[in-house]
Amino acid sequence: MVEISEAQTSKRCRGRPQVRCDDDTRALIVDAASREFQTKGYEATCIADVAGRAGVSTKTLYRLIPTKAELFADVISDRIRRFVLEFDVSPIDTLDAAAAIERMLVIFGTLALEPQTVALTRLVIGECRSFPEVGAAFYENAILRTTKAMEDGLRRLRDRGLIALDDPREAASMLRGMMVMEPQRAAMLGQIEPPDGEAIAARARRCARLFLDGCAAESRSRREVGAGEAQESSAGQAQAL
Repeated sequence: MVEISEAQTSKRCRGRPQVRCDDDTRALIVDAASREFQTKGYEATCIADVAGRAGVSTKTLYRLIPTKAELFADVISDRIRRFVLEFDVSPIDTLDAAAAIERMLVIFGTLALEPQTVALTRLVIGECRSFPEVGAAFYENAILRTTKAMEDGLRRLRDRGLIALDDPREAASMLRGMMVMEPQRAAMLGQIEPPDGEAIAARARRCARLFLDGCAAESRSRREVGAGEAQESSAGQAQAL
């Protein structure tokens, strides 16, 4: 029986490294591409540079992701996938309307106002005319998917009888704009830094209240009258006692 020496075993262990699976390799490529796109823009990003940053050959990259357009779409999808997963596990079905909508807006605002998302949005706006595939990828993988997630959340609240909506999709679009349009635009123009978590939560709270209560003088008057009647009723009950 031939014994294998410790040196021989060590030499074998130091041999060819274990091959990564395609899913892990693809994840490395998408992360590298995200950094390249944010730094250089879509047009100036070179596939060879993405491959170098990811530590793979261009042959491997093209085998997994054949075109730059598909690579950009994967970058957007990767960011939105995390949003959708967090949205799915959020306890919206156990919250009242105000808390549920606030939670939805915090999740969406955190995604949309992250520096990386702001950079990608700036890229899309700047290059979508020259490269329509950039705009198409962003619309299909970011705007439609986030709107659909929020629409489903609003529909569940409606089905529970907590809100009344004729068109949850339209309402979701309005909520998106109310929550992120102004701060995201200001961040893209370099006028402000992207807001932190505390600022996002505060804005979500204000947007949820505005969405549910409105700001019409008539609505406010009705609430004040209702509060006054409640106080008078309490006072009457106290006198009766």
